[in-house]
Amino acid sequence: MSLAGADRGRLGADAMTVRGPGGESRRGDATIPLPERDLPVPGVAGPAADTATAGRGYDPADAYGGVGYGRPPGGPDATAPGRRARRLLLWATGVAASLLVLAVMAFGGLLLATPSVGDAQALVRAQDLAHHVAYPGPPVPARFAASLVATEDKRFYSEPGIDLFAVARVGFSYATGHGVQGGATLYQQLAKLLYTHGSSASAADEAEQVALAVKLYLTYPKPQILQMYADVAYFGNGFYGLAAASCGYFGVEPAGMSWPQAALLAGLVQGPSVDDPLTSPATARAREVHVIGRLVATGKLTPAQGRAALTVPLSSLVARAGQGCAS
Repeated sequence: MSLAGADRGRLGADAMTVRGPGGESRRGDATIPLPERDLPVPGVAGPAADTATAGRGYDPADAYGGVGYGRPPGGPDATAPGRRARRLLLWATGVAASLLVLAVMAFGGLLLATPSVGDAQALVRAQDLAHHVAYPGPPVPARFAASLVATEDKRFYSEPGIDLFAVARVGFSYATGHGVQGGATLYQQLAKLLYTHGSSASAADEAEQVALAVKLYLTYPKPQILQMYADVAYFGNGFYGLAAASCGYFGVEPAGMSWPQAALLAGLVQGPSVDDPLTSPATARAREVHVIGRLVATGKLTPAQGRAALTVPLSSLVARAGQGCAS
């Protein structure tokens, strides 16, 4: 063999030699020599491949033009309003739950601090004796009961002694500096007449009446609540109790009152002096119209019956005032 042939033989052998990373060689392995840089990341080309091979790591966001896996096109702050809304909702729920727990605890303490209402009937008797009226008074007639409930406490037959909506409204009004406002149920009004000396001048009075109203509800049936209320209510002109008022203004027993007469008396309990039918007939008439309207609104009277009741002049209703009932 010539020298040129030997050289060509060595060149052929060297061409079949693959050198590894450490410089070692293996004959007969016809693989491609290892690259000097890392293999490009599959599916990534261009600048992203350069970034990966430069040793800075692979950011999936680069494969989508800056948007990472699962990240909405709006960027990292796109869902921030939703997260803030959820946090606000959780915070509001926690505050509401805390306030509810505090309210329940406060009301429980108020129930413990207020007196028992087991003596309510004894207090009614004492007031009747002081006002020189018979105890107990006659049964409350259906017309007066309907008129009183319609204008003073439309939820009387379904509420637990207090109107929760009215209590919330009064509490908000007081907290915002608007003073104590109305909304007392017949239970609360009875508690006011029997236990707080007719006063609702302060939030403490209102709170006590609320607790006592619940106790009255739990202790006495509704007909008895109406009876006690009718026995001690003041109707103006020195008339305490329903019997004295009916005989004093109309000259008839409570059971004989007409719808206009029952409505007139029911309208007096809130302002017996202001709405006095003998000295202030215009305001008394306005209250009577209001009560008749409430009776129509609550379905106790039809519109035709309401109009008929209002055709009776006020002067006719009180024509026998001062004559009393025949004994």
